[in-house]
Parts: sequence; structure tokens; C-alpha cells
Amino acid sequence: MSQPKPIRAHVITGGYPPGSAAGHDMDYARLRLLQLLHENPHVLTSVANDFTDIAKWLPGSQLLITYVAGPYPNDEQNQFIRQWLEAGGRWLALHGTSGGKAVSVGDQRRVRKMVKLSHHATLGGFFLNHPPVRKFQVTVTDRNHFLTKGLPASFEVMDELYLIEVQDPATTHVLLTTELDKDPSPPGFGFTYDQDTSLLPDGKTRVLGYSREIGRGGVVYIALGHCHSPLNNVQPFVDASVNPSGSTPTLFRGAWETAPFDQLLRNGIRWGSGAEG
Repeated sequence: MSQPKPIRAHVITGGYPPGSAAGHDMDYARLRLLQLLHENPHVLTSVANDFTDIAKWLPGSQLLITYVAGPYPNDEQNQFIRQWLEAGGRWLALHGTSGGKAVSVGDQRRVRKMVKLSHHATLGGFFLNHPPVRKFQVTVTDRNHFLTKGLPASFEVMDELYLIEVQDPATTHVLLTTELDKDPSPPGFGFTYDQDTSLLPDGKTRVLGYSREIGRGGVVYIALGHCHSPLNNVQPFVDASVNPSGSTPTLFRGAWETAPFDQLLRNGIRWGSGAEG
């Protein structure tokens, strides 16, 4: 049997400012991603903490995986990523990749609002906010898609339920959704926004995962994946569905400890390496 042709994957995990965990256990996420990549002996991996040197590492790479909380590509770096995608590259974007820059609102420094930037158009999703970590049901809307092979029709997770504004519905193939008719965030929690543009027309559905083609390549985005440890936890409290007292677990792995999320990541890596044919 012939051996698969070697490919290279580039993994970006990190927070902002540089060196900060930004409320996430970046070491854990990085380790898990590298372990999953290592299961594929034909995949060689390079690693970075942000997008600063993306133009150095993407040439020759077939797959880009990002798990970030703060770092985002600037306009020039985004243009490079888009050209790479159009030429056939594949981007598996996780969790905080849909975020980026936040600015203070008025004179209230503690009230912040996310800013939509050029990379959100390439990614196809824009993060508005998330309520306190909660337990919720995820629906797999297309079980025949390569990314969702092996998944049940629905599954339960404890996670940050991201409110994601889909940038171009016409070019977006929705894979994962959940139902939440209203953002239950208490006053002052998280980020503010002018309008809840993550809510679909039915008034209850939110998109948590999708794929979209860009040229000869494409993007898969999965909103799930919060994790923290006692060293980097910044969650002030959690929903009663996670802990009736509201106290935040000091060690939290959430979706990372579920079989469906593990399967999603494995499928995403195989997709990124062209294994679906």
C-alpha cells in the first residue's frame, strides 16, 4: 500500500496580549490539537501564538488550525490567508477565532463591543457575545456532511454558547445549531452589541458550526471549545445548569471531554488534509 503524501499543518493557539492566556487554557488546547494531528503520520506541524508570521508558514501548508482569544490577522495578513484559501488551503477555525478586537463604549471602560474586521468576512462569522458557561443541546443539521460523520443527531455540552453572526448565509453550509431565543447574559456581563444579529429568522436558532468554500479551498468554523484551568480562569460565575451554586469550576474542559467534539476535530483534520477525497 502506498503511503499518503506528506502535508503540513500550521497551528495557531494564543491569547492577547502576547503571552497571555486570555481566559483560556491555551496549553491544553494546543496539546490536544497536536495529539490529534500526531495521529496522522503524514501530517507535519508547525506552531505559532498569533498571526504575525503567517506569510512565512502558510506557503507549503495545506491546513491552518486556529484556537485564539484575541489575536487576529490584520488586513494584510487576512488578504494573504484569503489568497491561500483561494489557491486550495483549508482553515479549521475554532472557538475564539470569530472574535478579535474589542473597544470601549463611551466613557465606560468596562463596557466593550466587538469590532467587525476584514478577517470576519473571510472566516464567515462574527462573534457578538456569549452568556455565562451553560449546558445546552447541539443539533447536527447535516449528518451526511464529511465534517459530521460519526456524530449523533444531537448532543449535549457544557460550554460558552457563542452568539455568531453569519456573514454570508448564501455561501454558508450550516452544520451545527442550538436553540436560544434570548441572550440570558446578566447586565454588564461580556460584550455589548446594538442588535442580536446571531438569531436566525425563526427567532430561536443559533449557528454554532458551518463550512464555506473559498475558491479551491474553504473554511470550517466550530464555535465550541472553551477550556480553562486555575491559572487562567476569568469566568466570574456559570449558569445553574453547570453548577447550581453559580460557582465556576476552576478546571473546565467542557466540549473537549465529549466524544462528539473529539469526532468533529478528527473529521476537521481529515478534511483539512484532503482525506475526504
